[in-house]
Amino acid sequence: MLLEGKSLLVTGVLMDSSIAFHIARLAQEEGANVVLTSFGRTTKITTAIARRLPTPPPVVELDVSSDEDLAALPDRLREHVDHLDGVVHSIGFAPQGAFSFMDATWDDVATAVHISAYSLQSLTKAALPLMGEGGSVVGLTFDAQYAWPVYDWMGVAKAAFEATNRYLARDMGPKGIRCNLVSAGPIRTTAAKSIPGFEQFEEAWGTRAPLGWDVRDPEPAARAAVALLSEWFPATTGEIVHVDGGFHAIGT
Repeated sequence: MLLEGKSLLVTGVLMDSSIAFHIARLAQEEGANVVLTSFGRTTKITTAIARRLPTPPPVVELDVSSDEDLAALPDRLREHVDHLDGVVHSIGFAPQGAFSFMDATWDDVATAVHISAYSLQSLTKAALPLMGEGGSVVGLTFDAQYAWPVYDWMGVAKAAFEATNRYLARDMGPKGIRCNLVSAGPIRTTAAKSIPGFEQFEEAWGTRAPLGWDVRDPEPAARAAVALLSEWFPATTGEIVHVDGGFHAIGT
C-alpha cells in the first residue's frame, strides 16, 4: 500500500463530495492514519461526514486565521499521532464581495488572501514540529495563470497560493519536506457553490477538456494528491500537477 504506516493531517472535509474527503478515504485505503481538522460550527458537520470514511478519524480544532489554534495544533495532534508524514491543505474562503473585482474592498481581499493563500505557510509552520523526519505537503488549487470569469479576487488569492507553494518548497526542502499542488478542474464542492456563476466553468470544461471532465467526480484529483503524499514522488517539489482532463493545455 502506498501510505502504509504514514500519519496524515487532512483539512477541509465538509462534504463527502469534496476532494479532501476522497483524499482522506483513499489515504486510509492505502494504509494511512488520518486526522481531520475543523472549527466552530462546522466541527459537527466534519465529525458527521468523517463517519462515512472507512475508519472514522479524530477531528481536531483548527481555525487557520487563529494564532492560538495554530500554536496549539502540535499538542492537539499529539493526542492522536506522534508524528506527521503529510499535510493536506484544502482550505479556501473569500467573502462575496471578493467576487466583484472592481468593487471589492481591501477587507474582502485581505480575508481571501489570508485564508486561501497565507494559510498554506501558517498551516505548514504549525505542523512542522511533528514532521521532523520530512514528509509531504499537498495543496489544492484552481489554475491561477488566467483571469477566469467570476473568480476575481479569489483568482488573485490562488495566484498568491501558488507562489506561496514555491517559496515553501524552497524553505522546506532542506528539511526533507516536499511541497506540491494539485490543480483540479471544477468540482461541485462547498467552495464552488459559493462562487456566483460557477456553472460557466462546468460548461467550458465539458466541451474543451480532451479527456472529458465530470464535475461530480473528485476522485482523479484525490488520487493525484495521495500519490504526491506517497514516496512515489521523492524528488518532486514546488510543482503544480494538473488534474483537469487536459483543459489547461488547450487554447481557445
